[in-house]
Order: sequence, then C-alpha cells, then structure tokens
Amino acid sequence: MNKMRRRNSVWLIRDFRLLYGASALSHLGSNVTYVAIPLVAVMALDAQPGQIAALSALSTAAFLVIGLPAGAWVDRLPKRAVLVAADGIRAGLLISVPVAWWIDTLSIFQLYVVVLLTGCATVFFDVGSQSFLPDIVNRDRLVPANTAVVSLMAGANVAGRGIGGLAIQLFTAPLAVLGASLSYLASALGLTAVRHKTVPARKDANRRLRSDIADGLRHVFSSKELRALALTATLTNLGLQMINVMLPILFTRELRLPAGVLGAYLAAGGVGLLVGARCAPLLSKRFGMGRTLGLAGLFFAPATLAISLVGNGIWIWLASGGWVAATVKIGIDNVLGISLRQKMTPDNLLGRMNATFRFLLTSALALGSVLGGLIAEVFGLRMAICAGAILMAGAFMPVFASPIRKLSPTRLSSEPPREVRSTGTAKDPGD
Repeated sequence: MNKMRRRNSVWLIRDFRLLYGASALSHLGSNVTYVAIPLVAVMALDAQPGQIAALSALSTAAFLVIGLPAGAWVDRLPKRAVLVAADGIRAGLLISVPVAWWIDTLSIFQLYVVVLLTGCATVFFDVGSQSFLPDIVNRDRLVPANTAVVSLMAGANVAGRGIGGLAIQLFTAPLAVLGASLSYLASALGLTAVRHKTVPARKDANRRLRSDIADGLRHVFSSKELRALALTATLTNLGLQMINVMLPILFTRELRLPAGVLGAYLAAGGVGLLVGARCAPLLSKRFGMGRTLGLAGLFFAPATLAISLVGNGIWIWLASGGWVAATVKIGIDNVLGISLRQKMTPDNLLGRMNATFRFLLTSALALGSVLGGLIAEVFGLRMAICAGAILMAGAFMPVFASPIRKLSPTRLSSEPPREVRSTGTAKDPGD
C-alpha cells in the first residue's frame, strides 16, 4: 500500500514540482509586496492614510474589474504562457519602484499604477494556476495536489510577511520590493521549464467574450453543487472580512493590547489553515470529499462564535480557540472545495469557473469591509465582529443542505467532464 501510494505521489510529477516551486516564489513575492509597498509610500513619500487606503483598494480592484474576462482569456490561451507572462509583468512593474526611488522620481501616482497593474497580472496568474493544475496531475490526484498548494499558501501567509518585514528592516522597503521583483522573475524562469502545454479549445471566430463569460457563470450557477460551494465560500469571506477589518481597532484602542498580540492572534489563524489543509486528504479518504465538507462545517463552524468573545484575560484565549477552529475549517474547505469544483468542470471551462469564484470571493471581501465599517459606526465594534462571527458560523449551511454532502467517491470520476461547446450549458453533476 505504501509503495503504491509513493508511486501515485504528485511529487513524482516533474511539472507539478516546477509549478509548485514557481507558486512558492510567486506567493513569496506577493507577501513581501503586501508589506513593502505601503511602507514605501509612508517612508519614502510621506503618504497620508487616505492614500494608503487607496493603495489597498487598488490591489483588489483588478479582481472586480477584470476577474470574469480574465477567466475567458485563460480558457482561450495556453495556460503556461499566461503564467509566465503574468510573472514577467509583475517583475517588470515592481522593479520600476526601486529604480524610481534611486533616481528620486518616485511618486504616489506611480505606486497606484504599479499596484493596479500588478493586481491585474495576479488575477491571470491565480486563475491560470488553478486551471493548469488539473492538466498537470490526474484528476484522481487533485486532493493531494491542492493540499500541497493550500499548505503553501498558509505557510506563505505566516512566514512570507515576516520575511518581508525583516527584509524591510535590514535593507529598506524599496530594496524589499526589488527582492519581490526578483522572486517573480525566478518564478517565470521556472515555469518555462514546464513541459506540459495546454492546447486551448477552438473558438468560433464570431463568438464574443461576453458569451464565453456567460458560459462560465451558467456553469457555476446551474449546478447545485457548485452553487452551494460558491455561496458557502462567499459567506465565509464576507464574515471573515467584517471581523478582520475591525480587529486592529479593537485590539489597540479598546483592549489596549500590544501589536505583537494581534500578530500572534492572526498567525494562529495561519497555523489553523495549515492544519486544516493537511487533515483534508485523510478525512476525505475516511468519509468522502462531500461528506467531509458537511461534517467539518457541523463540527467546527459553531466554535467560530467564540471569536465575538475576544477580550482581555481568558477571553483572548477563548476567542483564539474559535479563530483557530474557523481557520481549520477554511483549510479543509479550500482543499476539498477547490478539488471538487475542478473535478466537476470540463477542461475548456476551468478558467471561467475559477474566475467566477474569484470574482465572488473578492466581491465578498470588498463588501465585508464596507459592511463591517457601517455596523461598527452604528452599533459599535463588538456588534460588527459578532455579526461577522455569526455569518462565518452559518456559512456551511448551503453545502450541508446541498447534494454535496451525499456525494460518494464513485460519483466523482477521475476523467474530466465532457467539454462544453458554443451552446454554453454544462451538465449539472447532480443530475
């Protein structure tokens, strides 16, 4: 059994190792940039709070503006080329920052442009990498492959920003941005060694981009399973963002706790995400992918309510326990939810399906920031955090009430579903 497991390991697939390594470098660059760009604005340009907020908004604006068209383009283009181009563009944009700083021409407007266009390239990389993965590994190995990728993302969130902070402290923020640029360049070079090349499906020359986007939306929302996965993930992101936006204010102003305590609290969430991702394959083998998603929600989601108890003394520990439970569930959801939606989607719709999910999840983050702020203004910080915790606790219900919970492994074929042609509708996997 162990020998068979080793023979089926995704780590034996050369192209997967190359994609994983490139993703590691890419996530490193993203996390260093996340820390470094605002500090460049503050330290080199004396930026005001409104300008920093604008930088943050522009970093996610690309997902809302071009998220859906990007999915259609990814399905039309060779995916490896999309990934290489996205990394190359990000490297070129970021290297302009230290260069402008050295010659004393750096401006806040340049940072706005760099952040916005880097976000556009990130949209293509994220959608492309999730769509390329099923091409590289067989669909019956998507769970271990996604476990590795989600674990990488969790580790990058914990360590990558710490590395970024240390790099800034040792070498200044513009040089940290240069390091991020080099990591994107190294990622692009690594991807050029990937041998697997996708051949995009032939498209009707008269077919409009709008029709391709509609196919992706129709595929997601006409399937009971994909619709439930989308709603659960959207509600989770909405509640999560309502909490995260308010936590820095609560910790520093009301509880008067050191910034290090907030950092440790958030880092515990990264650990929970990693634990959930690593446990997902074991649980899915025991209970099945669909049943594991339902049971994980039933078991972990109620503990999320403890986040609303955050306070001094023992209450910080109770809230931390709820936070870890919530992120363990998110780790499980990320691995199994992504694997399920990849299994249920034809190759020629993978880009549009992933883009649709990305658009919904990013929209939820944007709405969560606004909604959390409004509730806090009217009803107070505690009520905003409590509302977010309630949303997260109940977010599992769409999946729990859907056919996903009853899916058996035999209903999930290792072969891709049939391709969808110009008519645009995909067969509902639940039919």
